[in-house]
Amino acid sequence: MLGSVNQSIGAALARVHKKIRLWHLYTALLALGLVGIVLAVVLVYVRNGQKGKAPTQVQVDTPSNQSAARVNLGYAQYQGTVLENGVAQYLGLRYAKSPTGNLRWRAPVEPGQVAGDQAADNLGQFCLGTGVGLPIAFQDEDCLFANIWAPANATVDSKLPVWLMIQGGGYIVNGPIWNGSYVVEVSKRNVIFVNFNYRVGLYGFLASEQVRADGDLNVGLLDQRFMMRWVQKHIVQFGGDPDRVVLQGVSAGAGSVAHHLTAFGGKDEKLFHAAISESVFFPTHPRVAELEWQFDYLLSETGCSNASDAMSCLRETSLAVLQAANVATPFPGRFGTPPLFYWSPCIDGDLSRDRLYAMFENGDFLDVPVIFGTDNDEGSYFGLDASTHQEVAAFIQNNYPHLDNETTREILMAYPPEDPVPKHGAWFPLAYRAYGEVTFICPNIHILDSFQARPNANLQTWAYRYNVLSAENVGEGLGVPHTWETFAVFGPDSIGGIWSGPASYYGADAGMVPIMMNYWISFVRTLDPNVLRYVKAPEWSTWRSGSGQQQLKLETGNVSMENLADDLKSRCGMWKDLAGMTEQ
Repeated sequence: MLGSVNQSIGAALARVHKKIRLWHLYTALLALGLVGIVLAVVLVYVRNGQKGKAPTQVQVDTPSNQSAARVNLGYAQYQGTVLENGVAQYLGLRYAKSPTGNLRWRAPVEPGQVAGDQAADNLGQFCLGTGVGLPIAFQDEDCLFANIWAPANATVDSKLPVWLMIQGGGYIVNGPIWNGSYVVEVSKRNVIFVNFNYRVGLYGFLASEQVRADGDLNVGLLDQRFMMRWVQKHIVQFGGDPDRVVLQGVSAGAGSVAHHLTAFGGKDEKLFHAAISESVFFPTHPRVAELEWQFDYLLSETGCSNASDAMSCLRETSLAVLQAANVATPFPGRFGTPPLFYWSPCIDGDLSRDRLYAMFENGDFLDVPVIFGTDNDEGSYFGLDASTHQEVAAFIQNNYPHLDNETTREILMAYPPEDPVPKHGAWFPLAYRAYGEVTFICPNIHILDSFQARPNANLQTWAYRYNVLSAENVGEGLGVPHTWETFAVFGPDSIGGIWSGPASYYGADAGMVPIMMNYWISFVRTLDPNVLRYVKAPEWSTWRSGSGQQQLKLETGNVSMENLADDLKSRCGMWKDLAGMTEQ
């Protein structure tokens, strides 16, 4: 593994699950912030290219063909690669100036001019994650890069819809690991796929009134918003239509989608026109005053506590010292175990004006066509391998620290006993079920209900529950874990090399790939998952259909509509009532 791993993160990993097979380990490591594995993915991905094969240049003999993968953005001209499937691939496009030095903890700014052709054949550096030491390959503070896959024959007149992805990583790590060439190919070269880096950890989400006074809050979200504006300005050069942008997010990327739907109180800046949320992520979402302790801890760890100008001191601090302090510690009043996700967006009174539950409850969000969904066992990668109910209570409180003992007891009583699962303690199912529902599943349901509660709801709201069980996951006691659907959405070869998808997607569950991928492509192209759906896929009814709260159940051999379960409704009602206490 590249780089050294902070011991507290290693301990957290040990608690999540034991003896996980290689590719299960990858997903859990990404969620917990162990970037080294992701970097290994990138090394393989860059080396092997699309579908595990070296990308090949199309043989050309005319100047017009030679410019097929060349794009002029005004500030720089990039030369991409035409892959053998007719997709033009542009990797490592700088979309903002390096956020270093005096630009630390400031909103992104336009990149500077660069002369001559710039090679766009390697991913740019990933943004530095939490709990990873230096030096580490393919990771740096200078990390604001984007990647684009477009039909090689697209022109400025093509006006193709744009699929803009925000990847996950718990706001503590990220990297654009998905190769978009396959979805472009399957769309019959009728979409453009874009992904990008944004700042995470202390570089993206440091909060204090001192940051507000001499910098910007939530710069990780501001990076994302800046990228949306970049798309509005430049995507036409790749054949895209800035008026047909679908924002997709996975995990923390889906949480980011929620933040952009509610940004500035739901102000429509015409940056995107529909959204897809896979496993929306609701960690704590504190106010700035509630995070001063994090800022003070960083000052003490960097030697800036007594500086006359704390922000100047932090901006002058070496990257090595900052990264050594970029670790998780317990929330105030909690002891021993840090939260799984230490850094997160804060309520800044501007972009983020209130907690997300309240924003959606009050109707302060964009009313655009959306797909929202979750996996059946969202918490299984994260739940404590608990042997007692006391351990479960401590685990929940360590991640949502304002839950008192009495409330936590009531929470645990709301969850009926479950059968034991392989390789885990007796209380693991309850721990992961509770964590998965408070953090992912119930926020997802609340957002769906909020869309349909509007008097003039657009009725273009679709929901899903992904329940594709693989023998490997069952054997590990994981059920259908967090973001398990992504390899079906992008195709199991869309990372490439040794990190190809799980075996089941090449065997028993292979049929789910065209179903999921074509629902998503149809939504990107038409704002309706049904219009261009796979021939064997059923019609996907909206959330409000029939008696309401209808979702698509996705199982191998059984894709059909279902009602939301009554017991889940009850527990999600409980979590909604507790949203103030959980700071969501």
